[in-house]
Amino acid sequence: MNNFLFVASENDAIANCKVGGVGDVIRDVPRQISERGDRVHVVVPSYSRLHENGTLLASLKLELRGTSYTAQLFEVPAKEPDSNITHYVIHHPEIEMGNLGGIYHHDPYEPFYSDVIKYTIFCTAVAEAIKQKLFGKLDIVHLHDWHSSMLLFLKNFHPQYSCLKKNRFVYCIHNLALQGIRPFENNYSSLKTWFPDLEFEREALRDPRYADCFNLMAVGIRFADAVHTVSPSYKQDVLLPSDAPEFIGGEGLENDLRQADKEGRFHGILNGSDYSPGTLVKKNRLFHNIATTIFKQLQKEQDWAKAAFLAHTGEKVVPFLKKKPNFICASVARLTEQKFYFFKRSPEALLEILDRLEEVSGVYVLLGTGASDYEELLREISYKRKNFIFINTQCEHVVNSIYRDSDLYFMPSLFEPCGISQMLAMRNGQPCLVHHTGGLKDTVQHVHTGFAFDGKTYDEKVYNMVESFKEALYFFENDKTVWKQISLNARKMRFTWKKSVDEYYKLLYAFNPADVQVA
Repeated sequence: MNNFLFVASENDAIANCKVGGVGDVIRDVPRQISERGDRVHVVVPSYSRLHENGTLLASLKLELRGTSYTAQLFEVPAKEPDSNITHYVIHHPEIEMGNLGGIYHHDPYEPFYSDVIKYTIFCTAVAEAIKQKLFGKLDIVHLHDWHSSMLLFLKNFHPQYSCLKKNRFVYCIHNLALQGIRPFENNYSSLKTWFPDLEFEREALRDPRYADCFNLMAVGIRFADAVHTVSPSYKQDVLLPSDAPEFIGGEGLENDLRQADKEGRFHGILNGSDYSPGTLVKKNRLFHNIATTIFKQLQKEQDWAKAAFLAHTGEKVVPFLKKKPNFICASVARLTEQKFYFFKRSPEALLEILDRLEEVSGVYVLLGTGASDYEELLREISYKRKNFIFINTQCEHVVNSIYRDSDLYFMPSLFEPCGISQMLAMRNGQPCLVHHTGGLKDTVQHVHTGFAFDGKTYDEKVYNMVESFKEALYFFENDKTVWKQISLNARKMRFTWKKSVDEYYKLLYAFNPADVQVA
């Protein structure tokens, strides 16, 4: 039996610990490993709340900022218990709840300031727990994104944690655009502040663009035994330099990634999706679930402007409680540059799509929260266009209904490491309209399982986005045979975690095939 430790910022296997796709991966991969008879420990920060229903296992003494810290390791219950998987959280008062989904902080003036504080304490506590063998004798430590890569810094430069060198470290890049960049010194959230007496090689940690800063994403790439992206096409993208907005590639780290690739340490493995029956929402309940969510949110909303917008959205939904629209296009995503840059820069393109939808008595339902400028833009359009339903809150029932009841799932991501939304939509026989980038290339085929757009220039991309939308509506209206076949093809696609984790065992974990038990 092999013994794994997964270290991450999110974990949807426990309650209230998910913002994006990382949480899904950390929920699903350990289950697949467990099915093979192996043991998995999963640890995330407590964010000052997730430890409350847990069992205290240990107090961890740490040396940070030249003083003594005490963090606590709690075991916490899973939503669905598995005898081979144990879930933990690390608690410390400075590992605070963030203002993005209760997890991450948005620091507009000093990016990553608050998050580097919380994840430095978290990673040092995890290192101490490994040192004390609180997870047992580990074979593999699987790190996820920059939030966990401080462990590799400690492994290589901290004499108290040289024991970490006995373990094989695997590093997953979920989103290369977020890199955890902070100054080396002269800042409360700098490396020298955290470890004032520690000697380390600056050049090995340095950001390629900012000479006075270290880069935690780069640390993961440079020091892990194996590195992987969450799709093969995203791996190819990030080996090339970015030329935004026409192309998003290595974001300054392409040379580090090329070196890892040259050394045989860099792999692209497509994420999987969960195809178990689960808890299915009833069909044709989308607008009822939206109305219920808005009503509940209105009862507790104290901000007048937010309450007014919720009421406005509720009014738009009411007519569809009796008769649903002829066509439902939908999106679910965080409101960020990655997901909706095309709308922000070219709102006229979104308006043209809404005009075309109006011709067929269709609506566009978009659920998401995020950056304030994106929220403001979408609220403005919602007030102007009756067939744009912007649900500016979060609700799992509404999300599940979107995947169940929509006719077309729209994913115009500027870049996409893998994407899980398109897989969930396709699982329900829903064609997707996507930008032909990253993991979307690996999962959606034009006029076979969905629709895709691209272009050599920004203007060409935006033009093709609108034209591809019109093409999708054309098939829906005028060629039901083709539309039904596309829907059927989408439903038949299977991006299984079994296939993905087979690749993990072979390429990342480097186990002898004779030692691997596959269920």
